[in-house]
Amino acid sequence: MLAAAALYIPANVLPMMTMVELGESTSNTITGGIAYFWKGGAYPIALVILTASILIPLLKMVALTWLCLAATGKLHPSPGLLGKIYWVTELMGRWSMVDIFVVGILVALVQVGNYMTVTPGLGALAFAGVVVLTMFAAMSFDPRLLWDRLEALQNDPATPNPEDP
Repeated sequence: MLAAAALYIPANVLPMMTMVELGESTSNTITGGIAYFWKGGAYPIALVILTASILIPLLKMVALTWLCLAATGKLHPSPGLLGKIYWVTELMGRWSMVDIFVVGILVALVQVGNYMTVTPGLGALAFAGVVVLTMFAAMSFDPRLLWDRLEALQNDPATPNPEDP
């Protein structure tokens, strides 16, 4: 998770792709792409990019960190909340590769010789690293650790119950 968090910043700051059209080169970051589509009135596309590129990876990292802290006993949330966070983490994992897929499709389709070329930038590489590392972190997380921790808390009379008000 730490490596994914470290790559999250360059993934959002470095160019995601570079387009060369008639000799003129333009590079776009994720946030630059969101702003471009928003200014152009393509609000649904801007919202999809914002959600898939910024919100989902950030929420997934926060949720996995929360689950890890709960599994180690540093947090004591309710079992219902833990179940919901784990379910949301699994749901978000399905949408992790949307951006890399879109950049890959653009690079493959928009190669029109000397007229226009699209190449992935360092931001795409960093973002792919974030996606892969969060996928590995989610796959390696064992939810039984949460339930074992909750069972240990319920059997220890000195520990307050997280479900008590």
